Amino acid sequence: MKKTILASAIAAATFSGAALAQESNLPTIYGNIQLAVVHDNTDGGDSFVDHYDNGSTLGVLHNHQIAPGIEGFFKAEFHFLADSNNDTLGRDSGLFEIDEAYVGVRGDNFGQIWVGKDDSTYETAVDEINQFFEVATLNIGPGYTTGEDDLIQYLSPSFGGLTLGAALQFNGDRGGADKSYPWQLAAMYNVDALELAFAVDSNDGPSSNENTYGLRASYNLDNLRLTGEYHTTKDAFDKFGVMGVYTLGKNQFALAYEMMDRDDNGQDMDTITLQALHNLSDNMYVYFEGYLGGGDKGAYGTYTDSLGNTVESDERSIAAIGATYYF
Repeated sequence: MKKTILASAIAAATFSGAALAQESNLPTIYGNIQLAVVHDNTDGGDSFVDHYDNGSTLGVLHNHQIAPGIEGFFKAEFHFLADSNNDTLGRDSGLFEIDEAYVGVRGDNFGQIWVGKDDSTYETAVDEINQFFEVATLNIGPGYTTGEDDLIQYLSPSFGGLTLGAALQFNGDRGGADKSYPWQLAAMYNVDALELAFAVDSNDGPSSNENTYGLRASYNLDNLRLTGEYHTTKDAFDKFGVMGVYTLGKNQFALAYEMMDRDDNGQDMDTITLQALHNLSDNMYVYFEGYLGGGDKGAYGTYTDSLGNTVESDERSIAAIGATYYF
């Protein structure tokens, strides 16, 4: 999963590179290696230490002028494993998975439209807390079902701080599948230090047809950013989260609390997440993250102990250290 801090860093790094590349019309190549060591413990269940790749990617992007004020653009980004030749899922160390791949057109007056695989409109508008952290294993997240594949997306220009977004996922009927067209809508408003966003996901698909609604409010106060989120799906769940991020020189500290009230299976849960991150340079950072999750019995799985007794776990904790190098 692409995290907010890495995405912002790569965007800043590639902006100047893209400008230079355009002089010769060459594409910009960028990438990152993300490695982490985690200790994952489920009360009454599994406990292990693991060293793994946390989402290393290699990508290429390009844009060119079609007409004055209008340009075409594309991006292709691929995952690879930086820690071993293969993992437990049988994936090898090559470029085994597309993370993002799309083409589009943007202009000063009409905004931008793009087609392919990318972060969805709902995700970019209101899903900040889950996307922010590096490991993010225990973050609860918004719970919408429309994916990132086969998307047609639109983002409007800013109308006095108001930006509108829309997405349509085109699922065809090849191989006998049922056609479906899940959609998302979003409205984002920025004024001075305040950000407000609302989004809806249709959740059209085989498992659910109830909309997911999300709200986000963020406020920037000097070196402190505060964010609150709320996501809800009828007869499924209500989710709430708050996060504070404080930047001090090359250091970043974040603390988040998330909770989920479930209507579908009654297994409520909450998570506290702590992050301490240090930028070693403009291209490399290291971090520590700690997660503590609690909830109702069985919220973190059902296990059999050494005496053969069934244990319904209600607590899980994770400690992680990691490093990321990007260019």
